[in-house]
Amino acid sequence: MLDDSDESEIHPLFAGAPSTTEFRKLRKRLVRETRAAIEDFGMIREGDRWLICLSGGKDSYTLLAVLHELKWRGLLPVDLLACNLDQGQPGFPATVLPEFLSQRGVRHRIEYQDTFSIVTDKIPQGRTYCALCSRLRRGNLYRIAREEGCSAVVLGHHRDDILETFFMNLFHGGRLATMPPKLLNEEGDLTVLRPLAYVAEEDCDRFARAMAYPIIPCDLCGSQEGLQRVQVKKLLDEWEARSPGRRQVMFRALMNIRPSHLLDPKLFDFQGLFPDRSTLS
Repeated sequence: MLDDSDESEIHPLFAGAPSTTEFRKLRKRLVRETRAAIEDFGMIREGDRWLICLSGGKDSYTLLAVLHELKWRGLLPVDLLACNLDQGQPGFPATVLPEFLSQRGVRHRIEYQDTFSIVTDKIPQGRTYCALCSRLRRGNLYRIAREEGCSAVVLGHHRDDILETFFMNLFHGGRLATMPPKLLNEEGDLTVLRPLAYVAEEDCDRFARAMAYPIIPCDLCGSQEGLQRVQVKKLLDEWEARSPGRRQVMFRALMNIRPSHLLDPKLFDFQGLFPDRSTLS
């Protein structure tokens, strides 16, 4: 799927990348898996504009680099605009991302909205901030996408995020659901895309560390103990340690659903499920 005829030609976002065979294999795997997800879930509509949401974490840096690599190779016929939403968290290094993006010639928009004060005011001390923080962030990103003429909001969620969300919904939400790679928003004017849907978190981590990207941690929720997602992640880590490759097997299961073998009468006509009387003797 990926033309590897000239390894010397890569996007400027990969400038300074290690020249090792191991890193080249990692880069090619990231690009290949991202392109596969984009194709499998029909993410491309030629001429569209994508808003790449850049948090400063390892996943969003990986997303940014791989999408620009695909576009640079002529494999992604959409316009790309990177965006960081500065949510007013104390100590947030506000100059890191603007400098990083400007130095690499990446078109971008930096938006400041103090959602931190809203979250800490509304959520009692000791409770987790993630749900409200996420809603406020998403609302602002939708607004920015519309202002910039974008048709898609592109997020850096990877395979492990999708799996963790599935188990969080299973254990705590009472439903079988997760983050889809492609979703139309309620208003119907924007798609939410997750091109890293096939990419393992470990590969994002290895890539970002190899590239020495200036990682910005999420000190708002990342410092809170006992988060449901942290607990689920530990459980999946334990399963993976006991049976390597289990994450990928579980992920494939999300793409191999059999409604007749579940219990949701809205998805399968159990009421009308009877043998044909004419075949009975």
